[in-house]
Amino acid sequence: MKLRPLGDRVIVKRVESETKTASGIVIPDAAAEKPDQGEVLAVGPGKRNDKGDVVAMNVKVGDRVLFGKYSGQTVKVMGDELLVMKEEDLFAVVETK
Repeated sequence: MKLRPLGDRVIVKRVESETKTASGIVIPDAAAEKPDQGEVLAVGPGKRNDKGDVVAMNVKVGDRVLFGKYSGQTVKVMGDELLVMKEEDLFAVVETK
């Protein structure tokens, strides 16, 4: 199955957070928080403005993004847990440079 987001929606897969602190303490799964970063897997065509023109999206497939811990709608596709959310729910693109 393949998902194609509509409008200004994106499909994001959460990136697993570190399970060990800087000092070497291992954090158990039960105590770990939901990751607030993910990788964009698919991007919709964009939102229409008042004139009916499609406004291009600011993110692209492969971008690493920040979002709220409880943002988006969770869906399971072929065993993977994915998030479907609007572009406006994304806070930032993480740049590694």
